[in-house]
Amino acid sequence: MRRLPPWPRAALVVLLAAVLVLLVPYDRIAPGDRHAGTRAAPEADPAPLPGVPSGFFTGSDEAGVRRIAQAQAWLGGGALTVGHTYLPGDRWSNIEGHPALFAPWARWKEARPGRLFVLNVPMMDRSEAGLPDAEVRAGLRSGAAGAFDGHFRTLGERLVEHGLGDAVLVLGWEMNGTTYSHRCGPDPEAWKAYWRRVVEVLRGVAGQRFRFDFTPSRGRDAVEWPRCYPGDDVVDIIGMDAYDQPEGLSFEDQVAEEYGLEHHVRFAAAHGKPVSYPEWGLFRNGDNPAYVRGMLDWFAVHRPVYQTVTDYCPHGVWGCADNPESARVVRKALGGPAGP
Repeated sequence: MRRLPPWPRAALVVLLAAVLVLLVPYDRIAPGDRHAGTRAAPEADPAPLPGVPSGFFTGSDEAGVRRIAQAQAWLGGGALTVGHTYLPGDRWSNIEGHPALFAPWARWKEARPGRLFVLNVPMMDRSEAGLPDAEVRAGLRSGAAGAFDGHFRTLGERLVEHGLGDAVLVLGWEMNGTTYSHRCGPDPEAWKAYWRRVVEVLRGVAGQRFRFDFTPSRGRDAVEWPRCYPGDDVVDIIGMDAYDQPEGLSFEDQVAEEYGLEHHVRFAAAHGKPVSYPEWGLFRNGDNPAYVRGMLDWFAVHRPVYQTVTDYCPHGVWGCADNPESARVVRKALGGPAGP
């Protein structure tokens, strides 16, 4: 991971791609325009990925924290500097956080300087209960009016108490879909007002240095995710969750699709924000090293604040024996030996 890539043609292509992203105006690129510099199925393995903070999501509990060390040993070095977990969204008491969740992550972070803690924070309780639009809309409007301020204030105070006051908070993630009760679609204006309210509350906690990550899922999904963007003053990072789906879609098409990877980096650049990839991994196309190479090359060009592999089946590479070729590519890029 720490080695710099050599300077043959592949590195020159990476440099030119980065320059093009800066030179082409965002508003002249339609969401579906193709990214000419992306290969559909790269043949060569990606160069090592120096300077991009990386993590594997291996579970939220204390056992999940321990598994980070096991995954790092499999990689063959100290590549995993990002710890990523999720607050349960079933009830407000869990969204407020608990010492049983925060204490193991606090010890992990404290053990080595420079580690980054990333926490996904639901914006509503009964997060995956399939609530109807009318109930979601009412909840968003109540949140925007301050009904849930106390829960988020408690969360912020508990994070600071555990030495996690500099966490990246992925607030209301994948809001452009339908999975979560914090979805944006029923009322984008209320959703944006609610996000702003939550950020205001959390920024008011003494001792905090939180960064807020606005992270839709890749593509259009249920609503165009730019409609949910709450404003540059309350967003620090613009992320994207990007799995290998649907079936048959190439990496090149994932870049070029409407509201896909290319649209994401151009949107972030237009707003003066860095990017991140809190969730990515295999999904609908099996063991797909071409996709993994494409994503790792993408990170090398666009230098996200962090990237985190979702490492359980079917998405993962260390935690899923079904994906050996993809695992080999990840090990090589993150600094470990090629291995079997």
